[in-house]
Amino acid sequence: MKFFFSALFVLPTILFSNFLQESINAAPPYATLKLQDGIYKGNIYINKPLTIEGVGQHVILQGDAKGSVVVIRSSHVILKHLSIINSGMKMQQIDAAISMKQVQNCEISYCKLSHVLYGIDMDRVNSSVIAHNYITTKKNDLPLRANALKLYYAHHNIIQANIIENVRDVTLNYSHYNLFKENKFIGNRFATHLSLSHNNRFIQNIYKYNSVAMMFMGAKNTQVQQNQILSSNGAAGIGVMIGNVENFIFQNNRVSFNAKGLYIQGAEKSKGMKRYLQNNEIAYNAEALHFHASIKDNTIIHNKIYGNIDDVVKDVGGNFNTSNSVKYNYWDRYDGFDKNGDGIGDIPYRVYQHADLLWHENHKVKFFYAAPILTLLDFLLKLAPFIEPNLIMEDKKPLIEYK
Repeated sequence: MKFFFSALFVLPTILFSNFLQESINAAPPYATLKLQDGIYKGNIYINKPLTIEGVGQHVILQGDAKGSVVVIRSSHVILKHLSIINSGMKMQQIDAAISMKQVQNCEISYCKLSHVLYGIDMDRVNSSVIAHNYITTKKNDLPLRANALKLYYAHHNIIQANIIENVRDVTLNYSHYNLFKENKFIGNRFATHLSLSHNNRFIQNIYKYNSVAMMFMGAKNTQVQQNQILSSNGAAGIGVMIGNVENFIFQNNRVSFNAKGLYIQGAEKSKGMKRYLQNNEIAYNAEALHFHASIKDNTIIHNKIYGNIDDVVKDVGGNFNTSNSVKYNYWDRYDGFDKNGDGIGDIPYRVYQHADLLWHENHKVKFFYAAPILTLLDFLLKLAPFIEPNLIMEDKKPLIEYK
């Protein structure tokens, strides 16, 4: 049985009594409440399976600037076609547009969340769908903004086709087997930040104008495929930050117009291949691949790396480790030949640190990067080095042509 609620007239102002909460209380489980255009009083509490659907063009749930606008404490709750605004502003109690805790099989779709502190707080939420929503937060200074999505011990969820704009972060903590697909992340701080979260997939998402598009810290069995990671903001704008990962698959992505394309932490103590970078286009970044600590345990094959100011940067001492597998990449700086015409260079492509050491390890010198004196020094050291340069990358089978 379904219970239908339809407003009899368009509500021009906020309802003084919480008629929506009264309707929720009166509705049987699995009822559907259909709302016409109007402004409905928020701070509602849902503790039974229920669907609330806006059937008008301007169905607004407005909180009283205290607490969360919608609190969901039951599984099988669906919210669709709603505008949710005006949460409280207390970080410590995670005031949000939608607060979900210990539920599963819920759906939030085609909603607009704005003028709120947090967007959706997903605390122990499983097997739920967050799709086709627009999420932004109150326009505070960036440190005082909160997360669009906060996943905590949240597993097997689908986050799809959302636009997430001008928020602080999207975070996953101890959250496994989630799918992020076809979302747009625009103008955020850490657009997606994983910590100790495993078996997650990121497919066909678009990232633009974020400080850091993607950050992976302590993540296992992660797949990042067919994403566009573009124009990370600031002098240290990072496309992808990879730290302490295992079985990290980064495949068929485009990484362009970032200060640092991929920033890779290679200080893991355990042995074995950690990162697989395959079939990506890494182009027009200041630094294509920036390694912190050692360069080891990487498979880097069939990538197109061109138009970058630097192909490979390493900011601490040490040489290229034999645990890497680097081959069949296209590098626009490769100046070798292909005598037998097999499409593979006759000699390896090697990246050394020469005078670059001056500014790789002392960023004050970077101000003079590309200045005539530094360029001349770099050329002379390559021509007749008086100290042994560091080999930081070797592609044993570089491709000759860009395809």
